[in-house]
Amino acid sequence: MKNVDAGADTLIDLRDRLRAFADERDWAQFHTPKNLAMALVGEAAEVVEHFQWLTPEASAALPETTRVEVSHELADVLLYLVRLADRLDIDLGEAALEKLAINARKYPAEQAYGRADKYTRLEGGKNE
Repeated sequence: MKNVDAGADTLIDLRDRLRAFADERDWAQFHTPKNLAMALVGEAAEVVEHFQWLTPEASAALPETTRVEVSHELADVLLYLVRLADRLDIDLGEAALEKLAINARKYPAEQAYGRADKYTRLEGGKNE
């Protein structure tokens, strides 16, 4: 298992680099939560475009050029997400671990194993 702190350090480093990048260009004035959230959704839509109309099999076996394009779009999503969390003073690593714990309660492995049902449809699923 990877060191969780190493992942948190990577997010902090990325956050700090994004701050510096924006500051060097005087872009903080444009990086309002609203603008960042809208940019995040736009970039997520660009990820989806690569998969639109593909079969499940084709989506799992992207040509290398498409895979590289998807990696760049995913990076854009991550960058906007980290920047948005920073502007809202949210510790993204901590929030993700908290949400993972919530999901573990909502989707107990013994009830959710091999199922794609929403937690409200699982026997004994928690309604959070």
